[in-house]
Amino acid sequence: MPGSRPHVRPPEDDAEVTDADLSSVDWWGAELEGVTFTRCRFHDADLTELVTRRCVFDSCVLTGVRMSGSRHRGSAFLSCRFDRARLIDVVWDGCKLTGSHFPGATLRPLTSTDCDWSWTSLRGADLSGTDLSGQRFREADLTDADLRECDLTGADLDRARMQGAKLRGADLRGAATEAWPWRGLELTGVRLDLPQAVQVTQSLGARVE
Repeated sequence: MPGSRPHVRPPEDDAEVTDADLSSVDWWGAELEGVTFTRCRFHDADLTELVTRRCVFDSCVLTGVRMSGSRHRGSAFLSCRFDRARLIDVVWDGCKLTGSHFPGATLRPLTSTDCDWSWTSLRGADLSGTDLSGQRFREADLTDADLRECDLTGADLDRARMQGAKLRGADLRGAATEAWPWRGLELTGVRLDLPQAVQVTQSLGARVE
């Protein structure tokens, strides 16, 4: 068909792919194991129901990618761009997403277990009602994110950017919340532990003795 992209087969296990243009590839339902992609472009690719195990995507661009129903175990997406990506019903299990950006991405519903989201940009992301307990969001940008009814118990949220985040009904007990802007947050229905309650009180200028 004139102008169509030739079929590109998924790489073999443990392959290394660098600086490849994989825009518009159709890898629906493919399984990848131990593959490393570095600075690759997946513009508008169809990765629906993709399965990855121990794969690395380093500094890749996944603008407009379709990844709904995909499953990722022990994989890393480092400093990647997921602009306008469709990530509906994705399972992230033991993954690293550090430094990645998700502007305009559709992220929920999602299942995330024992993942590292540190230094990610999730500005304005809708994560409402998601179980993110025990996971790492250190220095993540959660500005204006929707975290209503989220389970964030035991999460590492130290120095996360929280300005404008929606937290109504979230559970923050046991979460690390160092350097949070408590004074500017709406905390209606938020569940806090005692140390966090002290942080809130001190942020309002009160002395706890």
